Amino acid sequence: MLKELLAGAGAGLLIVLLTGGLDVMPVAMLALLAGLFWFLVDSRSGRRFEVVSSPQPGAAGPRVTFDDIGGQEVPKRELLEALDFVREADRVAAMGIRPLRGILLAGPPGTGKTLMAKAAANYADSVFISASGSQFVEMYAGVGAQRVRRLFRDAREQAKRLGKSSAMIFLDELEVLGGRRGQHGGHVEYDQTLNQLLVEMDGLTPHDPVRVLVIGATNRVDLLDPALLRPGRFDRVVHVDLPDREGRLHILRIHAKGKPLAVDVDLAEVARDTFGFSGAHLESLLNEAAILAMRAGKEQITAQEIREAIDKVMMGEKRDLKPRLDELRRVAYHEIGHAIAAELVRPGAVAAVTVTPRGRALGYMRQTPADDQYLYTAEELHGQIAVLLAGAVAEEIAFGNRSTGSAGDFEQAAALAERIVHAGLSRLGIVHKDRLAPNVLHDEIQHILDGETARVRAWLKPRRAVMDELARRLLEEERVDGDVLRMQLAMADAAAAAAAAGAPGAAPPAPA
Repeated sequence: MLKELLAGAGAGLLIVLLTGGLDVMPVAMLALLAGLFWFLVDSRSGRRFEVVSSPQPGAAGPRVTFDDIGGQEVPKRELLEALDFVREADRVAAMGIRPLRGILLAGPPGTGKTLMAKAAANYADSVFISASGSQFVEMYAGVGAQRVRRLFRDAREQAKRLGKSSAMIFLDELEVLGGRRGQHGGHVEYDQTLNQLLVEMDGLTPHDPVRVLVIGATNRVDLLDPALLRPGRFDRVVHVDLPDREGRLHILRIHAKGKPLAVDVDLAEVARDTFGFSGAHLESLLNEAAILAMRAGKEQITAQEIREAIDKVMMGEKRDLKPRLDELRRVAYHEIGHAIAAELVRPGAVAAVTVTPRGRALGYMRQTPADDQYLYTAEELHGQIAVLLAGAVAEEIAFGNRSTGSAGDFEQAAALAERIVHAGLSRLGIVHKDRLAPNVLHDEIQHILDGETARVRAWLKPRRAVMDELARRLLEEERVDGDVLRMQLAMADAAAAAAAAGAPGAAPPAPA
């Protein structure tokens, strides 16, 4: 309304000046410059700041509910309890409870934090406005703070326009907007933006006509300013972690709806094989499996497409590389070495071995986790190191030397050895991480790696024949399933045991 009045007044002034015979060019130029300045300031201050409103009843688009989110039962319960303060405002006021001003969703990427925020808005029948932390940061001082003020104002105005009594503001990438103050050198714009957010949250009272709840999401809680996490700002921190096996199965069932799965697809087995996958990974897995089935002209998604999709999500798309034959043979022995050691450490561990290049790997061995595991013994960590070193040892046995393909394995093995030392599981006993001399740490890590290298060499040397057979098969077929590997190993070990029993004094096969 103000813009229309000013435009009309300006046009009238120009007409009066023209009829009076005055030169209007200086006035016109001044008006043009003033308009350009106004446009720039208005656009920088958030005129084009975009917010996204969740679908309301009767609007086009799906409504996200908590039933659409799988594998996060504990975070959902915590969030629902906090949302009841919004839904039951009168009861909360009668009990003298101060409503929550902010809820922080913390966890790895792809675990469903944004979905949970949208489901929360629908559960509380609130207006939902979403923004990213990076949308507030500008090089111009004061712009971010003005955008924060505009965001809260827009939330209240949309709620009034739609007849809602509450609004939810979702701030993704909160670590960008709410990082520790004083960490950005001379750039005070970050600090001003955060200060404005703190002021706006402090201004939220239970007596407001529109109750505003701020929901933040981050995967780097350690970067947030302590002022954001104190009571009265983000009162609740809800940890949204990677799903366990039951959670993965729940997520798979949700995303499998509408997809024609063949009878040989066992979602429980898929959930077991996808330890460490987030909800986003699992959705991508089934989507990639459907794409592979469509490419093959199939009407249903079979277990073959599921296995291929797991490899693709874990390792990346197949690469059009053509290694030389000698390089391919080295990769085959390397991966077979990993696989044999994995089976000796934990029988039934290997899912498949392949020499198909994916991502940055020329080949890989995929293991099937027995169960979700969060604590490890020294024996288990030593076993993981043995599996990592087995590729290089297999190359050494087959070719007499090693290659650069083991560099990544060595880094992981050294990191595990360091973890053994810091956890007090080495021969040094309990140590203080910061007071351990570097040379002592290096010597102990080297001792652990040398010991596991010797143990793996003792495993693989007596099994050279089965290594040759499996490598030959891998080169011919490009993939060897775990069942085939275990059958070949069992036959070789049985033959070695029979030979040892018939030859007095013969050394028994290496223990698993």
